[in-house]
Amino acid sequence: MDLICSAYSNDSDEEQGDQPKFQKSFTTPSSKRPKLQNPTPLTRPHQALPTSNHSPAIRTDAQLPGKYVSKRERALLGSLPVAPDPEKLPTSQVSVFGTTSDLNIRGDILSLLRSKTKDRAQLAQISERMSVSLCSHTKAVNALHWSPTHAHLLASAGMDHTICIWNVWSSEQKIARVLRFHNAAVKDVKWSQQGFSVLSCGFDSSSRLIDVERGVETQIFKEDQMVGVVKFHPYNFNLFLSGGSRGWAKLWDVRSGKVVHEFFRGHDPILDVEFSTNGKQIISSCDITGSNISENSITVWDVSRQVPLSNQVYVEAYTCPCVRYHPFDPHFVAQSNGNYIAIFSSSPPYKLNKYKRYESHGVSGFPIKCSFSLDGEKLVSGSSDGSMYFYDYKSSELVKKIKAHEQACIDIAVHPILTNVIASCSWNGEVSVFE
Repeated sequence: MDLICSAYSNDSDEEQGDQPKFQKSFTTPSSKRPKLQNPTPLTRPHQALPTSNHSPAIRTDAQLPGKYVSKRERALLGSLPVAPDPEKLPTSQVSVFGTTSDLNIRGDILSLLRSKTKDRAQLAQISERMSVSLCSHTKAVNALHWSPTHAHLLASAGMDHTICIWNVWSSEQKIARVLRFHNAAVKDVKWSQQGFSVLSCGFDSSSRLIDVERGVETQIFKEDQMVGVVKFHPYNFNLFLSGGSRGWAKLWDVRSGKVVHEFFRGHDPILDVEFSTNGKQIISSCDITGSNISENSITVWDVSRQVPLSNQVYVEAYTCPCVRYHPFDPHFVAQSNGNYIAIFSSSPPYKLNKYKRYESHGVSGFPIKCSFSLDGEKLVSGSSDGSMYFYDYKSSELVKKIKAHEQACIDIAVHPILTNVIASCSWNGEVSVFE
């Protein structure tokens, strides 16, 4: 033991003769290498790295070129957060271009909107010419909807992942907002009766409730399917219906953000859904691809019991991209890919009228939609040739045809107050308003 102590001793121990003797019999260290009391620094001291019990600072500086960095230092430096590159920051989800107020719109339009009176002579009028052309979408526009509470505003949903809010008759900037909350194509958009919000859905498997004025997404409703259509309940505006690519139709409660009822018939994509006028039934139209196309293409459901009342409504070998209830009569219509609109009874047994159809326009595989006028006397349909077709509801005769777009006219939106005003959208991204 004395030999080991003498071997690991140094000169400084022998020079300190005035120290007490008991220090030389101190217990030997457990390490094989002695711990120097006053070590001479061989290299310049480096800055200590942050320990794990402190929040790390953001690493913004780069290493000096040619400097050696150990593996441990590289691991510690790699774990530190890097300052974000300002050029790669995400773009804003809302672009504000103009105002949503009605202070800058035309005087004649403003007086009619504020009076909210529907003249009988005006109800019989048909749109004559295009008054406003709205351009912002870069791809096809899938849906249009006028605001029922702010009737000077029009919402459009496009394949370019955006929702545009238009101040149609503004004397300044006509596009008021561009909403970019979806990260895939937006298939449908509806204005809410409660507040200043829109409900949208799309291929990102979600429905989103967006406050237009504040530019904030207030709620998101996630699904395991791409959502192609949304509809608010006609009386309870806290409920809305969604239809998706896996065949599920879901009734959501906005207050809880949860599904209240589910309707499932098969795994075929749902093309459209529609509430009955009393809200007790819904109609779903599916893209059937099989031998049972004549059975499940249109299904009538009981909302409260969640059971199908009939699945053999439409026995033709065509799918229907659009279904609409008549505002007053006990009938509903379905846009058929057979290039005509079929009409059905809305009471059991939901019989197809084989002797009456609206068949001057074309569909040709496009998701062409149709809509009734406010008085229910006219049925307006888009067409694959880019025109709008006006039919007399009772006689099914073609009343008027207006060339609206160069490419397919996808959706038609009748104004909720100005009955002679109709908006249309096109497959090439155009939005037009006719008076």
